[in-house]
Amino acid sequence: MAVMALTSASGSPGVTTTAVGLALTWPRPVLLIEADPTGGSGVLAGYFRGTREYDVGLIELALSPASPADALRDVVRPLNDGHSFFVAGTRSPAQATALTRVWEPLGEALAELDAQGQDVIVDAGRLGLVGCPEPLLAGADLSLLVTRSTLPALAAARTWAGAVRRERSWRQAGVLLIGEGEPYGSREVGKVLDLPVCATVADAADGAAVFHRGATPPRNFESGPFVRSMRAAAASIQATIARSRFELLTEAPA
Repeated sequence: MAVMALTSASGSPGVTTTAVGLALTWPRPVLLIEADPTGGSGVLAGYFRGTREYDVGLIELALSPASPADALRDVVRPLNDGHSFFVAGTRSPAQATALTRVWEPLGEALAELDAQGQDVIVDAGRLGLVGCPEPLLAGADLSLLVTRSTLPALAAARTWAGAVRRERSWRQAGVLLIGEGEPYGSREVGKVLDLPVCATVADAADGAAVFHRGATPPRNFESGPFVRSMRAAAASIQATIARSRFELLTEAPA
C-alpha cells in the first residue's frame, strides 16, 4: 500500500467521516492527513468532540524551516491507542493558501512512508475550492471521488469525473460509493461516471455519527454493518492499489 486520497464533487457526501472511519479500521499503520481547505479539523471537533485542543498541524508544517519529511514527524498526533495517527488541518479557510507551496513536497514525503510500512489517507475535501490539495490528489496511488448514489450527487460527480478522465490529472482514479443501491448500484454508478467503483460504504447514520461527531457507539458497533463495510472498503482499496502496482511492474520494459 501507500497513499490514497478522498475527495468529493459536492458538499457533505461523507468524505471526512469515511476518511476517519477508514483510518480507525485500517489493518496496517496509517496516517490521516486533514488536507480539506475549508478549515477546521474534523478529527478534533468531530471525532474527539473538542476534547483535544489544536496544538500543531499543517500550518506548523508549512512554516517549519525543516524539510516536509522532517517537519512531518513533529506534527503527527495519535488518532487512537493503536496504529492510527493524524495531522490536523487548517483552522480557517484563510490559511489554505499558505499551504499551496507545501503540497508537492509533502506528497513526496508521504510517498516515502510506504518504505516504513505506513499507509496514508488524505482527506482532500471538496474539489475546486481555493487551496485544494491538487498535488496530493495527482500523486496518490489511488484518488477516489466520494459520492452517494442519489441522482443529484451523481450529477455533480459526473462533471468532475469527466474532467479527471480528460485531463488525466490523477495517477489512478476511482469512486468510493456511499449507500450503494440507494437507489443506484455500483455497476450503474460506474457506467454513469465512467470510473471504476473501487469500494462501497454503508449509509448508516448511527454508525457514521461515531466517526463524524464522536457519538456513543451503538450496540455491536464493532461487528455491525457500518464498520464491516469500512473494513471491506479498506480491503478493496488495498487490492486495487496492489493490482495497479502489479500491472505497472509487469508492463515495465525488461
